[in-house]
Amino acid sequence: MSIIEKALDKALQFEQSSTPNKADQQHGTKEAIHVEAPETPVQEPAAKGAETRKILSIDWTSLKAKGMLGHELAYSQLAEEYRLIKRPLLMNAFPDGDNGIERGNLVLVTSSIPGEGKTFTAVNLALSIAMERDKTVLLVDADVAKPSIAKLLGLPAQKGLIDLLQDKSIRFSDVLIKTDIPNLTLLPAGSLDRHSTELLASDAMKGLAKELSARYPDRMVIFDSPPLLAATQGQVLAMLVGQVILVIEADSTPQYIVKESISKLENCEIVGCVLNKTKKGFGFKYYGYGYGYGYGNYGLQKPET
Repeated sequence: MSIIEKALDKALQFEQSSTPNKADQQHGTKEAIHVEAPETPVQEPAAKGAETRKILSIDWTSLKAKGMLGHELAYSQLAEEYRLIKRPLLMNAFPDGDNGIERGNLVLVTSSIPGEGKTFTAVNLALSIAMERDKTVLLVDADVAKPSIAKLLGLPAQKGLIDLLQDKSIRFSDVLIKTDIPNLTLLPAGSLDRHSTELLASDAMKGLAKELSARYPDRMVIFDSPPLLAATQGQVLAMLVGQVILVIEADSTPQYIVKESISKLENCEIVGCVLNKTKKGFGFKYYGYGYGYGYGNYGLQKPET
């Protein structure tokens, strides 16, 4: 074989080795598509506290069995009674003019002693306000020693208010429970802590109250607090809100007990009373709740000796 023939043979061998066969071409095409085609976008993990919260369903059957305000009871006697209760609260929180009350959208519901119906009142009030077309409600279980709202609504217990105040790494959105009522969100009490009174009186709690009042202009925040004469947390919390509701069990709570509770609220600007469990009528065919609003400057009579 001549030198020229050898050179041509080597050139042919080189060309054949550089050109892929059909199978290799198909494989190469697939690889090209895999690399060059845009991939399906991969969502980055949501930032802590920014993820979409799961909406949990309220146990309406249980609420109805306990005689509480249900979503199908919009025209019931109970619903009308709570409309009477909520209306002045809303007027104070969202006035037409500039004569609003500082932190008027923060409302504390308490009682003198256990068993008078403060939690019943707080939950029903929140449910009633949630029926408003242009208002949202945050229901806070601030009875941190004996929390009950989550269980009452049939919702799971989880971290809540105390955990938020203790741990700076926990975001506010981490401890909220979104319910199947579009306008109602729950902040549970959270972990039990023997320093709960100090936590509720801390700068962190004061900052939280301020933020809750200012963050959403259409939101009412209802705090269910411990009884005033059973724990000190209620009096501490009362200084952080704009309006207080004192629940009184009719024909049961002595007047001197009520007077002692009112004395603990003397520095609060607005204090209203709900007369609970009464069998007497108050006119308009409404029975069960009498509501006197605004102790002192707003016409509520002091209990007589």
